[in-house]
Amino acid sequence: MNYLAHLFLAKDTPESLIGNLLGDFAKGSVKFLYTEEIRKGIELHRSVDTYTDSHPIFRASKRLIAQPRRKFSGILVDVFYDHFLARHWSEYSDVALEAFSSHVYKILVDNQAILPTSLLQIIPMMKAYDLLASYQEIGGIDNALRRIATRIRWQNNLADGIEDLIANYQQLEADFCAFFPELIDYAQTYCYQADRPLA
Repeated sequence: MNYLAHLFLAKDTPESLIGNLLGDFAKGSVKFLYTEEIRKGIELHRSVDTYTDSHPIFRASKRLIAQPRRKFSGILVDVFYDHFLARHWSEYSDVALEAFSSHVYKILVDNQAILPTSLLQIIPMMKAYDLLASYQEIGGIDNALRRIATRIRWQNNLADGIEDLIANYQQLEADFCAFFPELIDYAQTYCYQADRPLA
């Protein structure tokens, strides 16, 4: 899953939100780097990714990606699912997406001292363009894919992935709507197992 889904699945605490976002930026063991609650967020992020990657619905969505971009299918579907989460946000949350986004940005700004450089570098852009709320629109997804494409070190065609979203929109949306409630159940079960071992 991408940024928005991971943040949505976090507990409603600053530490959990930070940890669930850090899962994309903190590599390897984090045992001595962060508080226990942040580490639990990172572990939840990693577990969600493992669950998602192995889920038959997610795998079916990946098969919709055109062959020239198939090696990026996981990244593309992650971002596409964030689009559908943003579009269906009110079905899953009583808090408006824009309010949730502002809450996340404030937490990140207030905790910059503990964040890795790779995350610090994107916070101003996240705030300026309201990145999380922008996922509601196809144009916001197109911009997100273009940004991701520039961060990949080798030549790629990831920026053309918006074609896959447009061509398979209804099926991808149906896949997301079938998958996401299962992911919520999984994350809630994982999240509240207090004896879950940490990294």
